[in-house]
Amino acid sequence: MYGLWKPRVLGAWRVPAAGPVILAVNHSHMIDGPMLMGTAPRPVHFLIKKEAFVGPLDPFLLGMGQVKVDRTSTDRTAITSALGVLNSGGVLGIFPEGTRGEGDFASLRAGLAYFALRSGAPIVPVAVLGSTERRGRLIRALPPLRSRVDVVFGDAFEAGDGSGCRTRRALDDATVRIQERLTAHLENAKRLTGR
Repeated sequence: MYGLWKPRVLGAWRVPAAGPVILAVNHSHMIDGPMLMGTAPRPVHFLIKKEAFVGPLDPFLLGMGQVKVDRTSTDRTAITSALGVLNSGGVLGIFPEGTRGEGDFASLRAGLAYFALRSGAPIVPVAVLGSTERRGRLIRALPPLRSRVDVVFGDAFEAGDGSGCRTRRALDDATVRIQERLTAHLENAKRLTGR
C-alpha cells in the first residue's frame, strides 16, 4: 500500500496491543480492506465474500488467514472461523454494512454486534477516507497512484450494555449503539483529515 499510495495513518495506537479486537471499517472502495491490512498495527483477518476467492487469489487469501464467507445464507463455517480468530486473541476485520457502498455506516447488519457480544471483544472503529475522491488515469478503477488515503482509528468500545445478554433484543440494541459510535467516529475522522 505504501508503494502505490500515500497512506496517512492516524490513531493506530488505539488498537489494543494484545487480545481479541474487532476492527469495524467503512467500505466505499475495493482498496479499503487491503489498505487497512497494509497499515494496521496488528495482522487482520477479514470476512471476505467467497466470490473474491478465485484463481490465484484463493490460496493467497487463505494463506493470509482471511475468512471466506457465503453471504447468501448463514455461513456457520465462516462464523466458527471468525470466532476462532477472536478466541485465539486475533484481530477480526468487518465491513459492518456487509458490502461496498457509500461507506457512511448508514445501514449496519447484525453480524458485527453478534461477534462483539459473543466474543466480548472490543470494537475499534476505522475510517478509510480518500479512496473514492478521484479516479486514476492509468487504472480508472483505482485511486490515482501516490495519492493520499487516510486511515483513522478510533477509540475502542464495548458493544454490550454490561448485562452479558445475547438475546435478539440485546443484539438489536447493540447494533444501534454500534452504529451511533461508528457514525460519530466517521464524522470526527472527516473533520480531523479535512475530507
